[in-house]
Amino acid sequence: MSKQLLIEHSFFTPTINLHEGLKNQNGNLIVRGKVQASDKPNANRRVYPYETLFEQVKKYVDGPIKEKRALGELDHPESSIINLKNVSHNILDLWWEGKDVFGTIEILPTPSGNILKELFLNNITVGISSRALGSTTPMAEGLVKVEEDLELICWDFVSQPSTYGSYMKPVNGLRESYDATIITQTQNKYTNVNNLMRDIICEMSGVCCIN
Repeated sequence: MSKQLLIEHSFFTPTINLHEGLKNQNGNLIVRGKVQASDKPNANRRVYPYETLFEQVKKYVDGPIKEKRALGELDHPESSIINLKNVSHNILDLWWEGKDVFGTIEILPTPSGNILKELFLNNITVGISSRALGSTTPMAEGLVKVEEDLELICWDFVSQPSTYGSYMKPVNGLRESYDATIITQTQNKYTNVNNLMRDIICEMSGVCCIN
């Protein structure tokens, strides 16, 4: 059975504005949240068996994460190769809570990472999305099962996710005095992601090229 590129998305959401407690020793923003689920259908109607995903997460922790090369891009390329010029973040840790995978992620000070950081700062909801190679087999009710030949490539940040209930938030972002309404705030400075990205690029480069 031939492998295909499997792309799965899940939402991350910022909660409060950036402050010193959200940075690591390099001054980079750290976010934490759910990155993927097992044993349940996602929006693409794929089901990742727990045992299959568990083995891949273990390999990812022992390989890319331990070797400090667990990089991801801003937006999904239709490729199994990570393009370094588009890298925005590095995964620091992955762990299980029940049958869901959670992660701690460092936002890097790259051009794509700076855009991602500003999206979080402006309370824009973004998604995190896995890229993998693997084969699938049909199940009942139109679902498909991801097989044991799964090979995880990375997780990227995207605008449209597919795993339900997965949102990112800054580490240490929940202070005792914070206003809980900020999580559901709808009147942001920017209501359109493209507008925000355009303004960020214009300000940083002096050239406005996104319409």
